Amino acid sequence: MIDKPLLRVLAGHPAWPPPIWLMRQAGRYLPEYQALRQEGGFIARCMAPDIATEITLQPVRRFGMDAAILFSDILILPWALGQDLRFIDGEGPVMSPIRDIAALANLDLSRAPAVAAPVMETVCRVRAALPETCTLLGFAGSPFTVACYMVEGGGSRDFAATRTLSYTQPVFFGRLIELLVEATIGYLAAQIEAGADAVMLFDTWAGILPPGQFAAHVIAPTAAIVDALNRRFPGVKIIGFPRLAGTLVADYVEKTGVDCVGLDTGVDAAGVAADLPETVAVQGNLDPMALIAGGAALRRETRHICDSLRGRAHIFNLGHGILPQTPPSHVADLIEAVRQVA
Repeated sequence: MIDKPLLRVLAGHPAWPPPIWLMRQAGRYLPEYQALRQEGGFIARCMAPDIATEITLQPVRRFGMDAAILFSDILILPWALGQDLRFIDGEGPVMSPIRDIAALANLDLSRAPAVAAPVMETVCRVRAALPETCTLLGFAGSPFTVACYMVEGGGSRDFAATRTLSYTQPVFFGRLIELLVEATIGYLAAQIEAGADAVMLFDTWAGILPPGQFAAHVIAPTAAIVDALNRRFPGVKIIGFPRLAGTLVADYVEKTGVDCVGLDTGVDAAGVAADLPETVAVQGNLDPMALIAGGAALRRETRHICDSLRGRAHIFNLGHGILPQTPPSHVADLIEAVRQVA
């Protein structure tokens, strides 16, 4: 059996030094990625298997990461369902807001597999090209976070329209979440069938909700997805990332059944880990700004995280994604610092 260090940790077995990969490790901070930006727009790059495969592999080649994560975006799924989507430089995603049953009725679950087929081709190609010991991670946005963008029509500072609508139109919002649960199960299942070793659910905006709404719109949908995937693919590991969840992380882990929880920069990783079962791995949680700073600050923060989670099933990662201004040399320094911890 091929030894994949990151998969062993996802199974609850500590490793020293911890395996490492970084959120947004394939992207704008790399000069080799910049060289491909003339190859059409962002969606075109995501949906071109040759380009998406190359971008996915770039950080693995350069840094020897313990995992590759599919180059794509969480909004590819609503786009595959039929919602229009554009990415504008300097502005981000732009979509026509979906805020009523009529708009929701225009989404078509049956069209998603065909539209997303190029993504699965990318997964197949990456799987074939990766070193045998490197884990391939598939991913999707969690239903609440994806719904935030679908309702707002793009990014937002506080997603006020989404949060208000969840209170004022609970039937509509519940149907939207239910549709996204079903679509996400199918989307992640297809990635696993195409060759993903494990999958990750990104709930970037989970922490903007109060506890009751968090339980309804973050925990319950995630639990449904995890249960469906576990029944269909026994043994496949699932990472959940309820960003900004704070004190609700332990409840999230207990009630969703994820195998690993990603921790954001704002929490004490060792403190959170102490409240979790030993069988649950933790992932994180270096500040992306420390990675930009580099030098002694980077080494100090890296050592602190590694030492505080020593003896725990831990995947070293950031508390959020790599920022575009990050020097690639600092990423190389981080990899070296993690792998040389004594």
